[in-house]
Amino acid sequence: MNLRNLDEISKEEPKYRRNQVKKALFQDLIEDWSEATNLPLTFREKLNEICPLLIRGKFFVSEDKSTLKVIIILKDNLKIESVLMRHIDGRNTVCVSSQVGCSLSCSFCATGKLGFKRNLEVFEITEQILFFARYLKNQRKRVTNVVFMGMGEPFLNYENVMEAIRFLNDKEGLNIGARHISISTVGIVEGIEKLAKEGLEVNLAISLHSPADDKLRSKMMPINRKYPVGKILAAVDNYIKKTRRKVMFEYIMIRGLNDSDEQAQKLAKLIKRPLSFVNLISYNPTGVFKPSSSERIKRFKEILEKAGIAVTQRYKFGRRIRAACGQLVHEK
Repeated sequence: MNLRNLDEISKEEPKYRRNQVKKALFQDLIEDWSEATNLPLTFREKLNEICPLLIRGKFFVSEDKSTLKVIIILKDNLKIESVLMRHIDGRNTVCVSSQVGCSLSCSFCATGKLGFKRNLEVFEITEQILFFARYLKNQRKRVTNVVFMGMGEPFLNYENVMEAIRFLNDKEGLNIGARHISISTVGIVEGIEKLAKEGLEVNLAISLHSPADDKLRSKMMPINRKYPVGKILAAVDNYIKKTRRKVMFEYIMIRGLNDSDEQAQKLAKLIKRPLSFVNLISYNPTGVFKPSSSERIKRFKEILEKAGIAVTQRYKFGRRIRAACGQLVHEK
């Protein structure tokens, strides 16, 4: 599906036609232009020829039906993965990719093993949400939340990600509230600084994973050599000052690497700042490390809470279909 072609075709039509097209595509969630019976037949035929709505993909469903993963085949036959997480409280969250592969080579993430192929275009980001919106429509449900936590680093594709977010937020688009959209970054300082000036009430998450220990973090995440913890925190402090919005610090719990009592105490001192909280994530196996035990995670969490740090713990979605955090890598 190429929405760029759609823009070109619509320019030749009356202005009201573009609104009809947007409604059919993003509100009625049609899968073929023949369904848009309010459009002229010749126009529908032209749309089907130049801008077909098929999204090529194969999806997998977890045993408990709470998680769906789709492998989407792009126009150049490269592949990306996206995930739908269905929460008990009724939320339907789509985890989207922003790049094909990733250049950051984080040691705990399978996506980095692919290497970087290219940035995703705006319509390639959007169609990931559209795929699941169509799926949920049949159950009279909708996508309620979007998280940029899939393949790639969102701030290394900044302009396209921001344009996609504005489109998702558009009332004539998919109409997803900005406060229900989150961006996760390894700490690209320039991206954090830009986001602070955007005026968008989206949520910011920082993939930290190491408590004020640049040596360890550089081992886990080589990008730390360019953006060490101190620089990231300075940018976050400025972001909070300008936006007055909370920031989530993501922390993957890896056995014997970053889950000791001492590291919990260091993390507590580091995060004890206004509008900041920690999200603990059990490491999802990618063949490198082992996850911390549930007892160790509980102890780590207790130390943070005792120090006055707000802590959440991420629910395990989709491990068995390799749809969990760090596991997204297109299958052959």
